[in-house]
Amino acid sequence: MLTVGVDLAAEAVRTAVAWLDWRDGRARLVRAETVADDALVVEAVTAAVKAGIDCPLGWPDRFVDFVTAHRAGHVRVPEGLAGRDWRRDLALRVTDQVVRERTGLTPLSVSADRIGHATMRCAALLAELARRGSPVDRGGDGAVVEVYPAACLKLWGLPFRGYKRAANLAELDRLVDRLLAEAPWLDLGPYERLCRASDDATDAVVSALAARASALGLVTVPDARQAGPAATEGWIALPTTPLGRLAG
Repeated sequence: MLTVGVDLAAEAVRTAVAWLDWRDGRARLVRAETVADDALVVEAVTAAVKAGIDCPLGWPDRFVDFVTAHRAGHVRVPEGLAGRDWRRDLALRVTDQVVRERTGLTPLSVSADRIGHATMRCAALLAELARRGSPVDRGGDGAVVEVYPAACLKLWGLPFRGYKRAANLAELDRLVDRLLAEAPWLDLGPYERLCRASDDATDAVVSALAARASALGLVTVPDARQAGPAATEGWIALPTTPLGRLAG
């Protein structure tokens, strides 16, 4: 089984892709790229059994309705709500709120933060996949699933904060050490040095691990009430078992 992880940024720079080959109870990192353009991302996703993309796959439904209403005239503020309370559903998707309840981590707001730029790029990538005959189910069924590396790391008992950017290479090094200790079946091969130098590459590897969890059915899925929003907003698949279960 080949799983792919994509740490998607708004541009090719800072976009990383990792390819994990799973066989005989082991996972081997067979390729890793840290400057990935659209063509490379599409090529990687279409080659994988499952691809985990670290980027929102959609915007909050209520935000879309809000913008549409504002363009047509005036928005209506719900009675009894003000300030942050009524803006919460505009800023956070259903899945973002579920992640916060389960992990204590709040994903970046796709409608109120810079992650929106990456999501615009993601929307174009999803359109290209559909054009090639591989439409994406934003709820996680099919070949693509939305993932959140920080939440995965926290749920697996690994360091999940403080390893980003060049100033924190010591923490990134510590994270890679812990990851390899907890997953002795994971072989980073010649790309280990890259993972220790680039948090984007490491996040792509974690995204590929999360894709494996999704392929095995070891992640959260939307319930009946959440299925509707997940189909349009996207759904972050959180691992439901320890990291060791992924080796199979």
